[in-house]
Formats: sequence, structure tokens, C-alpha cells
Amino acid sequence: MAATAARAAGALSRRTGRGGTSLPGKVLLRLEPDAIGALAGRLHRGSAVISATNGKTTTAAMVAAILERGGSRLVHNRAGANMAGGVASALLQGRGDTGLFEVDEFWLDRVVPEIRPRAILLANLFRDQLDRYGELETIVERWAAVTAAFDGSLVLNADDPAIANLGVGSDAVFFGVEDDSIALPGLPHATDAKHCRVCGAPYVYETVFLGHLGRYRCPNGDSERPAPQVSAHHVTLAGVRSARFELRTPAGVADVDLPLPGLYNVYNALGAAALALTMGAPLADVVTGLESVSPAFGRAETVRIGGRDLSILLVKNPAGANEVIRTLALEEGEHDLLGVLNDRTADGRDVSWVWDADFELLAPRVRRIVCSGTRAEELAVRFKYAGIATEKLEVVPALDAALDRAVGGGSGPLYAIPTYTAMLELRAQLVERGVATSSWG
Repeated sequence: MAATAARAAGALSRRTGRGGTSLPGKVLLRLEPDAIGALAGRLHRGSAVISATNGKTTTAAMVAAILERGGSRLVHNRAGANMAGGVASALLQGRGDTGLFEVDEFWLDRVVPEIRPRAILLANLFRDQLDRYGELETIVERWAAVTAAFDGSLVLNADDPAIANLGVGSDAVFFGVEDDSIALPGLPHATDAKHCRVCGAPYVYETVFLGHLGRYRCPNGDSERPAPQVSAHHVTLAGVRSARFELRTPAGVADVDLPLPGLYNVYNALGAAALALTMGAPLADVVTGLESVSPAFGRAETVRIGGRDLSILLVKNPAGANEVIRTLALEEGEHDLLGVLNDRTADGRDVSWVWDADFELLAPRVRRIVCSGTRAEELAVRFKYAGIATEKLEVVPALDAALDRAVGGGSGPLYAIPTYTAMLELRAQLVERGVATSSWG
């Protein structure tokens, strides 16, 4: 009866145009608090859980592409609804033998004991939504409690000090990048976990790849970056289009042509490969799955509108924004941008993070930018301080009008850089105009 009521609520929500990815699960959990554990227990091949600040949805899509090649029938929260309600909805509506769930970092300690997964992938931790999560150490402590009580397979990012430390004393599988040619000149301004969790001393970095990810060691010898069993070598980044790297694993070595851009997606691919191998996927399926994956909605997704290619590049914190900037900087010529900054609950009410992102690196390459969203004016001020001339800036708070202005203001590629709720609103506009498909249907 609880399941029937929950499904009916979801169907009604979708018919009224309000989506429905989390509502059935919320109704189910209200009526049956232990529903996640009961439904997950029916998946006879077990489940895997993925959590991170950045890249959860994309990494999960990669893992799905790999496991489905091997015949797994997945129950998967594909639309990215990753709190308890979204996980419960996926379990309620899905039919399969294997669970694959991305889980919000603040919900990991509540969802994992219910799902009882075979494997957990923890990919990264960056400062994000300080008004909701608090300081990074708050999440680290919660995750440490999860990993200490977990008796399954742990897959951890060796290059993130906070994540790697969770695997001390375990037989965790580590992944990381091994190509100094793509290293940054030093730690960027927006750097988070840079102190040893044992003694508090600042890490000494031999190489920095992304934010605080790199090759590091404690100067007092209390910790250091573990050697990764799954690693990327000979990395080539091709702007907003793709990336290529040599994948080295205990199962063998292979070249991967990834149809997604940026070093951040190379990290996502490494995590996906390590998790899939841990779950028994053969290397051939890993490579084929990674090379066939489509962009998760709003994450390097490109649609055709008004005679232009519009690429949507989600940004939600300084580290993620800097990687989008780094990716755009690889594209030739000047860029037309649509920036959308919201401060709704799912974005974080505090948008001061935009002042920590290195938009100055992008400023010389901007031809025109339309700023929109609930904090459009503040975004425009940030771009002005980054060095973008005021005549190149236009503030159009209403997203539908901003989209029209951005599309009609030039020719060639157009890049949208929205925050999370702004991305959902932008995609809704694109769906309404018939140039994109629904993210949840």
C-alpha cells in the first residue's frame, strides 16, 4: 500500500509538470521508514554507492555504461536525485539485479547503512555550500565514520588527501593521475584539504593536478599520497570535446578515448574504472563503456539551438569552476558565454565562492557574456573585477530572456556556465523549446 501511494504521488507530480524524481521516495519513506533497506535487499547482485562533491552523476553514468555491457540490470538514480528520497524513488521504480546509487555527501552516513553496498567509491571533497555542509572537515568526519564501519570494497582517490586518508589501514583500491605534463604551476587560490589530518602540518606538494589533488606528503612523515593501482598516463585534453589517456590497471593497460572534456572527467573515468573492476567488470567492458558514455544532463551536454551549439558546463564551487575555466581556455578564439548564478537552497545561499574562482584566466578570451539568475548582478560584478570590459557584459535576470539574448548575440559556439538549479531551469527551457530531452522522464 505504501509503494502504491508513493507511485501514485510520483505519477501525479509528473502529470502536473513538476518532475517526480524524489517525491515518490519521500512519500514511501514517510509511510515506511525502512523502505530503502528492504528494497535494496532484493538486489541479489548487491549495490555500489558513489559520493563526491563534484562528478557524482557523471561517474555514475560511466559505471552504468560499463556494468550494463556485462549484462547487469541496474536500479540507478540516473537523474541525479541523490538524497534519501531520490534513492528510495529509484529502488521503488526500478527493476533489476544490481544497485548503482550516487549519494549526496551529507547523506552518505544515513544511506549506506540502509543499502549495505558491496562497494563504495569516494571520489573527491571540495568546499561546497558552506551554509549547508559547514567546513570540509565536517564531511570528512562523517565519511570517516562510514568507512570505519564498512566491510566491503573501498575505492578512493589517491590524489585527494582527505579521501586517501580514509583508506589508511585498509585494502582500499586507489586511483590517480600519473602525468606531470598536465600539472598546474602550483596550488590554486581555491585550495581546500591541504593540511595533514594527523599532525596539521601543511602538505608538501610535488605535483598539483586539480585544486588540492596531486602528489603530496606530510613534512613530518605522518602521511603521503598512496600509489594508485588504477591510473591515467599520457593525458591529452581536447577542449570542451574530449580527453584521451592511457589507463593502467591490475587487469592490464588500454588507451581510452573519452567523449567528455577536461581533467575532471579523466578523474571521473578513473574512479568509474576502479569501481567497475572491483565489481568484476573485465577491462574490455571498462574501455568500451567509457568510450560510449554520453554526457550526464547539464555536464558538458551540447544541444543545437538557433543555429548554434550550446554547451552546458555546470559550475557550483571554486574547484569545479576552475576546471571549466581551464577547459574553456583550451578552445581557440574568443568565447560567448551565458552565466547563470542562483542562490536557491540546492545551490547554497552563500554565493561568495564566485570570488574564489579564477575567472581572471578566462577574461582575455571573452567576447560577450550574458549574466542571468537570481544573483545576475553579482555575477556581472565578479566578471567586471576579473577584467572583462563592461561593454561585453549584459545583465538579464530572467533566464528565458537571457537565453534569447545569448543565442541571438552572435554565431558559433555558445557556452553556458550555470549553477545547479540554474542548470535545471536552463534545461527545462531547452526541453520546452524542443531542443533537449527531459532529464527525468
